[in-house]
Amino acid sequence: MLDEIRQKIEGEIERLTVELQRELPERIKTAMEHGDLRENSEFKAAKERQAFVEARLNHLTSRMTELSKIDINQMPFDKVGFGSRVTIKDDSGDEYTFTITAGDFIDLDAGQVSLASPIGRGLLGATEGEEVVVALPRGERRYTVLSLLTLPQQLEEQGG
Repeated sequence: MLDEIRQKIEGEIERLTVELQRELPERIKTAMEHGDLRENSEFKAAKERQAFVEARLNHLTSRMTELSKIDINQMPFDKVGFGSRVTIKDDSGDEYTFTITAGDFIDLDAGQVSLASPIGRGLLGATEGEEVVVALPRGERRYTVLSLLTLPQQLEEQGG
């Protein structure tokens, strides 16, 4: 999972770097050739995009730093955390299975929930069989952790 996240981030960093260093300077140069910059929407749009790309690159670089600090050997073997595959049941008996992911990697269709989300935060540190109360925007919900496969357990199963 860590390698997959690193690859996604590295790919986005690469695309944004090309845009920042090649495409945007060309767009800005072309827009400047059109004259008065005060009323030049192409110039303004390119400069806004440039600021966004720079901010996104800073964010992604800090995410890579955070990922490099994750030590699988220090992760609990029996508690919900980053990379855990969890099956929970709510009070109505509905079951949900998902993987806990980092920050901005959320894909509910693929069964991924962020550690930063209310459910991710509520389940963090829970053990199999434990009941947790999660504060959601529409009120508190109770969930029971039916099964848990932590990232260290998954890696052990894979032989690595």
